[in-house]
Amino acid sequence: MFASLARFVCRRSRLVLYLSGALLVVAGALGGSVFREMSVGGYVDESTESARTAKVLAEEFRAGAPDFVLLVSDERGVDAAAVVAAGTRLTERVGREPGVEHAVSYWSPGGSEPLRSKDGDRALLMARISGDEDRVQETFDRLEERYAHRPEGLDVRVGGSALADQEMSATTEEDLVRIEAVTFPVLLIVMLFVFRSVVAALVPLLVSALTILSVLLVLRVLTVFTEVSALAGNVATGLGLGLAIDYSLILIKRYREERGQGAGTDEAIATTLRTAGRTVLFSAVTVTLALGALLVFPFYFLRSFAYAGIPTALLAAVTSLTFLPALLKALDHRIEKGRLFGRRSVRTSPPRAEGGFWHRLARGVMRVPLPVAGVVTALLLLLGAPFLDLRLSLPDERVLPADSQARQVGADIRDGFRAQETQALSVVLSDTPERGARQVAPYAGRLSALDGVSRVDSEAGSFAGGRLVQRPTDLSARFGTEDSTYLSVVPRDQSLSQEGRDLVERLRSVPAPYDRAVGGPAAELTDSIDSMNARLPLALGVIAASSFVVLFLFTGSLLLPLKALILNCLSLSATLGVLVWGFQEGHLQGLVGDFVVTDSITWTVPVLLFCIAFGLSMDYEVFLLSRIKEEYDRTGDNEESVALGLARTGSVISSAALLIAIVFLGFLISGIVYLKAIGIGLALAVLMDATLVRGALVPAYMRLVGRGNWWAPRPLRALHAKVGLRESPGEK
Repeated sequence: MFASLARFVCRRSRLVLYLSGALLVVAGALGGSVFREMSVGGYVDESTESARTAKVLAEEFRAGAPDFVLLVSDERGVDAAAVVAAGTRLTERVGREPGVEHAVSYWSPGGSEPLRSKDGDRALLMARISGDEDRVQETFDRLEERYAHRPEGLDVRVGGSALADQEMSATTEEDLVRIEAVTFPVLLIVMLFVFRSVVAALVPLLVSALTILSVLLVLRVLTVFTEVSALAGNVATGLGLGLAIDYSLILIKRYREERGQGAGTDEAIATTLRTAGRTVLFSAVTVTLALGALLVFPFYFLRSFAYAGIPTALLAAVTSLTFLPALLKALDHRIEKGRLFGRRSVRTSPPRAEGGFWHRLARGVMRVPLPVAGVVTALLLLLGAPFLDLRLSLPDERVLPADSQARQVGADIRDGFRAQETQALSVVLSDTPERGARQVAPYAGRLSALDGVSRVDSEAGSFAGGRLVQRPTDLSARFGTEDSTYLSVVPRDQSLSQEGRDLVERLRSVPAPYDRAVGGPAAELTDSIDSMNARLPLALGVIAASSFVVLFLFTGSLLLPLKALILNCLSLSATLGVLVWGFQEGHLQGLVGDFVVTDSITWTVPVLLFCIAFGLSMDYEVFLLSRIKEEYDRTGDNEESVALGLARTGSVISSAALLIAIVFLGFLISGIVYLKAIGIGLALAVLMDATLVRGALVPAYMRLVGRGNWWAPRPLRALHAKVGLRESPGEK
């Protein structure tokens, strides 16, 4: 297959370049609009109790969590007669707006005291917008324009989840432009030192551009059929840039080796595709399988990263195996134009691996394998220790940058008001008797007496501390229909926290007089984490099994794939531990930008980080083991094959890791906290993998196990002899 591909690319190099150029133009024109079609959200499993509750609230009660919030201020105090009159008019005006299901404020008849700030100068007006995410944003845009400038003579600041979603979408798109503007020049400078010529350094950027734009085109098509998270574009860009550079580095290095040994352009390209090209293809398959594990989760936020990551890995490989060789054919010796170190166009002799840094490092480690393995393992375990205290949460406006209005208004509400009015939970009671015959009051009283509950509003009135504190008003009628009712439970503590999750468990444990379902932000967090945990074993099984199979095909061993799985998990646990220490505990605050320390991490970050970083780690594992296996097949010497394999791939892997780390560190420019966490986590993961794991643990382990590294039962050895994968110059 690779020989045929090489012949086609060499003979039809101009055609391949023309087609690639046409694809670049089309993908750029059509794929660039994808960000306008992407969605914000996708953190809820639609089959869970909280999701069903939200659906019932929207359809039967035209209610739900408020997504349009006005923080109203007046120096005269919110109880002044003129302010009360203006606030009442404002509430009625918002309630009559098209697309608004209901509006309630401190000035509503029987208005709740917690909607008044502690200092008495501010009050809240909360409204629920009807429709799906797109409809909500359309209505919100109109409302924001109408109510952002002193309506009814009051000082008003707009906040709420609709504003947070809008700002998150806008920030994501702006971040992508800024990240690319900063990352590309830095990458080019580093690649000038890695590739040692201007033309060679520009080639991977061309491969990256074609890959990224092609992926955006794929995502644009997917948005027609399913919801895709806005952050998928950022990851597609970062991963596409990193993988395209990695694969280009592998192929160009091998091409230069072949030219240095006297091969002509066509012969060098053929050998490169037959050897390094095969490794690139199966590395892409490994990354694809790891990212494919995200498809088992019932959240479109996580699935979106599979939608983006899978085509990114495959298109990076396809582009590297077609466009790049065609470019090498067209450039020929001109790929060495603009040499920075020396004037030779290519090496005149094969590169010497013996005696180099990586060869000496491997030999040094294998002389004292047990102490090296012990020290490095202890270090990784120490770094991973904070991971044991991991606490997860749904994202809210606190993940936005400091200048975000949604974040600022949210902070004022948290600091200035007594209860979490905008984070109320909903308890729906269905199949009930008709109005007036329902036993709601006793149940509402029991719920209001629970630890962590500030107040319970219902059609029977408002309850606190187990007793009725306000009789029903005209607004209370909204809590009931002919055969169902719901109760609004206002928590005392932050809803998206462990305390909020504990409250959900207490609410669900109280016996209800009728069929009951609990929803709201804290319930969504609880159900999302439970749903994720239920699917996590399957996802991990998919990753482990697929990685094991690919590495067995490369090595013919059962122990080496097992070693790779263990070492990858060890390094990833260290990465997650650093994230807990840095973001959950806040030790990186200031160093990576201002962010709100919430004592938790967005619950999707560890899953995303594990799948992406595991795929990249296995990517490097394939690069390394393919060359070690090649040397072992040639010499039969376990220690020398490890030393030579590391010597011939160490510089490539370390350079690739450095370049992809620069790409992911560019995410620190983002204003979204969990994107910063993903960026620093992935950068740390690949750097630790390329240094501590590949440079120390792999040679130490392989020295300790010796010839047992290559053990497999006879039937599996026979199978590998037939279908195994090798990177050997003599292969057809």
